[in-house]
Amino acid sequence: MNQKKFNVAIVGLGFGAEFIPIYQRHPYANMYAICQRSTEKLNEVGDAFGIDTRYSDYNDLLKDPNVDIVHINTPIQSHAEQSIAALRAGKHVACTVPMATTVEECRQIVEAVKETGLTYMMMETVVYSREFLFVKEMYEKGEMGKLQFLRASHQQEMAGWPGYWEGLPPMHYATHCVGPVVALAKADAENVSCYGSGRIDENLISKYGSPFAIESCHIKFRNSDLAAEVTRSLFNTARQYRESFDVYGSKKSFEWTLIEHEESVIHTGEKPEKVKIPDYAHLLPEEIQAFTTGGVYDADSKVHLSFLQGSGHGGSHPHLVNEFLTALHDKREPFPNARQSANITCVGILAHESAMQGGKQLSLPEFTLSTE
Repeated sequence: MNQKKFNVAIVGLGFGAEFIPIYQRHPYANMYAICQRSTEKLNEVGDAFGIDTRYSDYNDLLKDPNVDIVHINTPIQSHAEQSIAALRAGKHVACTVPMATTVEECRQIVEAVKETGLTYMMMETVVYSREFLFVKEMYEKGEMGKLQFLRASHQQEMAGWPGYWEGLPPMHYATHCVGPVVALAKADAENVSCYGSGRIDENLISKYGSPFAIESCHIKFRNSDLAAEVTRSLFNTARQYRESFDVYGSKKSFEWTLIEHEESVIHTGEKPEKVKIPDYAHLLPEEIQAFTTGGVYDADSKVHLSFLQGSGHGGSHPHLVNEFLTALHDKREPFPNARQSANITCVGILAHESAMQGGKQLSLPEFTLSTE
């Protein structure tokens, strides 16, 4: 394999198409192949971006010896099976969230990474958003002082999304609010306790057996005095779309804006001040800097709903691609790696189990915890 260029195959071309031009311009990547079950969609995207190698069958793609990286952007119930298959086929894996839908699936991915020596990264957008990079920079400079508490929420109305979303337990798709608090704490989640609240429409409950409109979870971090609280809702809850986190420090605190596109607030002691979050394109190779403020379909009615609702995911897409590719190039672990991705994902899975058991405290499995 060429040490500077990795052949990338993108699987799933809805949201996944947003990443194609980023890979095409990144100095470490060759945007080699695309995969989509619908041949009409496959050819439409392939023609639009000039990609000749096209697969409508995922198994055929995995047999292609030229593929180095598989970037998975398929429905959530396919993530674990497709990730494991790619690792077993000798491919590095980048996968959109969540990593999996069960603790056992997370364990199997972590084991597959250990056995193959390949790289896995869950492409969690919020931990590479400009808001996260801003707060992380402020904290690492010492401006926030000691971290005292973390809070995050992800509230989203999923009506009109594909049928497999209907009635999904809120915490089964919690990585957008779990990810930032785990990353800012720089610690593993050790145990969780979660309560469900309210009730969704009866016709939504039967698919997953989950009745709750909102699930709210407390997280205790390992080897840390920190705790965090995360809240999720998917149906029957009146709220503008919000992916957010608040960070409370001894010197300064950061609170996410309550209304989309308004400014967030920094509290210095008891003094509040609105803050304009800067862009962090300067952290990226020049070739892909423009993608922090623009997406593939910005002027097109085909823009993916997740990109629309998430305000472009905080400019995170090129940062995600760059982190994965530079980790491979530099032969280091990306963040989040397989174990860290499992820790983040299992928080949500176990949080829902806790809610179904009336708030019982549940511990994260050992395979998700650092041995250091």
